[in-house]
Amino acid sequence: MRVPLEITYRDVPKTDEIDALIRSKAAKLDQFCDHIISCRVAVEKPHEFQQSGQPHRVRIEMRVPPGHTLVAKRESTEGEMHTDLHATIRQAFDAARRQLEKLNRQQQGRIKSHPEQETSAIVEKLFLQEGYGFLRTTLGRSIYFNKNSVLYGDFERMAIGAGVRFVEEDGEEGPQASTVQLIDKPARG
Repeated sequence: MRVPLEITYRDVPKTDEIDALIRSKAAKLDQFCDHIISCRVAVEKPHEFQQSGQPHRVRIEMRVPPGHTLVAKRESTEGEMHTDLHATIRQAFDAARRQLEKLNRQQQGRIKSHPEQETSAIVEKLFLQEGYGFLRTTLGRSIYFNKNSVLYGDFERMAIGAGVRFVEEDGEEGPQASTVQLIDKPARG
């Protein structure tokens, strides 16, 4: 996550055990979907149950590019008063993961391949720390690309000489590559 995890507690005592569980579950989400921008978790006791019972509400809000906000929540109801907070947290994070899976499927389904627009190239220059690089097309042109334009989180797998497919578009400073797909990683010599 680009922004550190935020956890808030309202009318629920913060314990090291609960905090560790939330951090562990959030880390697993981040491993599953490595482009989550931020994650906020709110743990609270709803007002209507302040005096009786132990119902809890767990709300998870995630921001995922390009511009998606996903919200997963789990609330133990009056009939589930004995559901412990640990179970409610796990159920909320399970719901969050299902939402991320659905978003990933939608995003992958939206990427349409237009062979007439795709161009083949190799990675000519790569600046992993800075998050960008340049491709050399089969016609000898140099095209800029950045980490966000590489599909499937494969930017870290790229190497000089790797084969790619991409779609060219006009950027602010000239042509740039979008939807870069790694198709051939060179063998190590």
